[in-house]
Amino acid sequence: MSEDELPEVPEYAERVLAVTERIPPGKVMTYGDVAEWLGAGGPRQVGRVMALYGGAVPWWRVVRADGGFLPGHELEALGHYREEGTPMREASRAAEGHIPRLDMRRARWDGD
Repeated sequence: MSEDELPEVPEYAERVLAVTERIPPGKVMTYGDVAEWLGAGGPRQVGRVMALYGGAVPWWRVVRADGGFLPGHELEALGHYREEGTPMREASRAAEGHIPRLDMRRARWDGD
C-alpha cells in the first residue's frame, strides 16, 4: 500500500493520538481521562481509537482506570513502564501471572 492509499485517520482519532503523545514518560491517563480532556467521546471511543491507530504512539500511557495492564500486552507494557519509571504497585500473590498494577494515584497525569 503506497502512502497515497493509506486510509485517512478520522479527526477524533487524530485528537486522541495527539493527547497520547503529550503524556510524559512515567505518567498515564485513563481512557476516560483522555475523553474528558478532549471534551468529546468516552472511554470506549478512546479505546477503539487506541486499538485501531495507537501503535504509532506511546499506547502504554493510556490505561484502564483500575491500573491493570492491557490483556495480551502485559509484558510489553511492563517493559515500557519499568524503562520510564512509571509508579507501580507490586502484584499480590493471588494476581494472575504476578503482574503488578500501575499506582494510579502517583502515575496519573492531569494533562497540565
